[in-house]
Amino acid sequence: MPMSSSRFFLVLCLGIVLTNTALAAPKRHITDWLSLDSEKTKQWSTHLRADERYVDISPTQSGEVDKRILVLMERPSSAYDTALSQILAVFGNKNIRSTFEVVRVGKDLPFIEATLKKAETDDIDMVYALGSSTVANVYKLYKNGSLPVVSVCAKDPVLLGQMSGYETGSQNNFAFTSLNAPAETLFKYLLSLKPDLKNVAVLYAEQNTSSVQTQYKPMIDPAQKMGVSIIGVGVKDRTQAAEELRTLIPAAIAQMKESDPTLQNSVFWITGSTSVFQEIALINSYTKNIPVLSAVTDVVQPGLDSAVLSIGIGFDTNAHLAAIYGLDILSGRPAGELPVGLVSPPDIAINFLKARQINMKIPFDFFEISNFIYDQNGQPVRMSGEKVMVKK
Repeated sequence: MPMSSSRFFLVLCLGIVLTNTALAAPKRHITDWLSLDSEKTKQWSTHLRADERYVDISPTQSGEVDKRILVLMERPSSAYDTALSQILAVFGNKNIRSTFEVVRVGKDLPFIEATLKKAETDDIDMVYALGSSTVANVYKLYKNGSLPVVSVCAKDPVLLGQMSGYETGSQNNFAFTSLNAPAETLFKYLLSLKPDLKNVAVLYAEQNTSSVQTQYKPMIDPAQKMGVSIIGVGVKDRTQAAEELRTLIPAAIAQMKESDPTLQNSVFWITGSTSVFQEIALINSYTKNIPVLSAVTDVVQPGLDSAVLSIGIGFDTNAHLAAIYGLDILSGRPAGELPVGLVSPPDIAINFLKARQINMKIPFDFFEISNFIYDQNGQPVRMSGEKVMVKK
């Protein structure tokens, strides 16, 4: 599907071998806010400090360390676990001998600022900021700082106002990557699935401002141009997401029926709001045969507690790109020269067990280009473009 030539896209070929978190790889539980993929991080040792906001990660094999990297994250998140595991895997495979100081900074701006200042005197070479909230806080406090910063697991910096465009770099100390696929691109896929599409109910958390600004609002304009109604399904209190969804989803379905009585041309779309997408089983219990799709590949999982299909950027794919950007910077390229890192084409994940349950047909071209496939038994058969051997 054609992409806008006015944007910069870094293409990650399907030949890159990644391990999808949906395979439930064994985890290394470091602390209550950090777990890592055991297979991807087998070349690394971890140490939890007495001050449990800090985790140190270093190569398992002894030897001189070349680079020191600071990783900032706000809170526990399976997405951040996936991202950091992927970055460590890339650095390990490239034999980049580095140490990683991982800090849970929360939303404490003075602590974030003090941590960054200390990093300047501790000979830190680069900073990874994980998550849209952390990136926003670090950008506010440290734009034009002396250390290069790379964003990971963060929403589109142009839509969030951190960058003016996609083609050029920030011209400061930040290099941005994006978890978003353009809304126009998403609608091309949606219309391939449902040529007579009438309604898209977008599920999001109102407190997740980055999802609102980059995954909900951008869909409104292209939908109007195509004659498709966008129904906002916003959870107000993400700590009460399940309870609110029990009311919001039936209300959205009732609204869909006004223009689509049989619901044959309506879909639900889940954004990257963790508090919402982790309720996929509940969402499915209310939507019945209405297709539930997602911008997050991890919402397509083994079994029936899954979205039927996702079109977006996987956390590990985004992190692989962030790792490449980090390696470029450590090799001497200024962070401010790197254009926004966008992945094209987007990752596609399909669960054929779920498709069969709701009697949804998947176009063959989706199957051809999909990165992640679960078969009619809900078992993984293709992960990150690589065939998976199914045990009999």
